[in-house]
Amino acid sequence: MKLLTHNMLTSTVKGVVNGFPLRIEVEKTLEKQVDFSADFLRNLFYKVDWKALVEAAQTMGYAELPEEAPDSTVLESEDFLKKFHYALLELHLEEGNLVCPETGRKFPVTKGIPNMLLHEDEV
Repeated sequence: MKLLTHNMLTSTVKGVVNGFPLRIEVEKTLEKQVDFSADFLRNLFYKVDWKALVEAAQTMGYAELPEEAPDSTVLESEDFLKKFHYALLELHLEEGNLVCPETGRKFPVTKGIPNMLLHEDEV
């Protein structure tokens, strides 16, 4: 699962008010090469929850992103874009769990696919 995907997922357990961002419990990560597109990254930059991305990347052992959301001038830096690209698209959670920040409910990630299905009593 790419961190781009993680940045868009939220817990939908009944009664949960704040289900974002899901915490990551890492069992196994992978690096998967993805073609670099500076234009794609520049457009995506404004849609990403920066704090959630940085925390997720750090949990997965990648600490090359700035803690605070940079301003748009950084989008002209190829060095920044490559770090952003790596964190968002190439660093994958292969095995582990996504954990609801409010309930602690764990959603397993197996072979890179998050299982966000709810039990009957959670709907």
